[in-house]
Amino acid sequence: MARLYAIANQKGGVGKSTTAVNIAGYLGQWGHRTLLVDLDPQGNATSGLGVLREPSRPNVYSVLVEGRPAETAIIPTAAPGVDLLPSDIALAGAEIELISLPRRESRLLYALDGLGDAYEYILIDCPPSLGLLTLNALVAARHLLVPIQCEFYALEGLGHLAYTLDMVRQQSNPRLELAGIVMTLYDQRTTLSAQVVEEVRRMYPEVVFRTLIPRNVRLSEAPSYGMTIGQYNPRSRGGVAYADLTRELLARAAAEAAAEAVPISSAAAGTDANDPADAASSELESQLGAEAPEGIIDG
Repeated sequence: MARLYAIANQKGGVGKSTTAVNIAGYLGQWGHRTLLVDLDPQGNATSGLGVLREPSRPNVYSVLVEGRPAETAIIPTAAPGVDLLPSDIALAGAEIELISLPRRESRLLYALDGLGDAYEYILIDCPPSLGLLTLNALVAARHLLVPIQCEFYALEGLGHLAYTLDMVRQQSNPRLELAGIVMTLYDQRTTLSAQVVEEVRRMYPEVVFRTLIPRNVRLSEAPSYGMTIGQYNPRSRGGVAYADLTRELLARAAAEAAAEAVPISSAAAGTDANDPADAASSELESQLGAEAPEGIIDG
């Protein structure tokens, strides 16, 4: 059964699409059959995989709004092991069109139902907003990845996202979990980057990934060639960082799968207070879940 991740943050320009494309690229390269769903009208994940926009081709808009089967819109890519459900500029108006449709917040969930046996991982690249498109991703997903730029303002969106996460859990998807926070655009030359990383890790030590994604020119160049960083320059600092991040993601997935496989009799004995998974869940609810929104992130 596929593990389904939504990669979301309401703030734009923090490496969300870059993270989605390059994690998908490494997963596929390492033999894990992966589907990338581009839910952002900007279509950065689509173009980043070298797929040109074709208005006549079925896409994620056709699936969400017109009700076409997802299988008819999925296409292969030049990235090994990675298929794509491409975006389209028509998604820009989908927020309005979805309002009048039945099950408006669950249409992606039903569209992806049945694909779990075809893929090991399904990644959803969300738009930089908390509208109906992102809500569809959060309802469909089991796990949430949040990229955060290493700058002060990036911290402000966490409260709003946590509030939305709590609402989705209560009303539509109680199984949704925060899989991790990814620190992006890290600049080791600045004190601010180090301070932001330190603060986020202090607040959420069990949730933040150890790997820091640096500012790197090769990461910026790769999409212009329609390649993942693993194809374009895997030995660059950005390539090494995303490989390390993907290994961390796989390790967490393996640990969670092992925990889920524990016999019911063992689970009934009670949870371990020292279990990092329990600590992360408790920490998220206590530090984020109850906050009211003040105001998620893109690449």
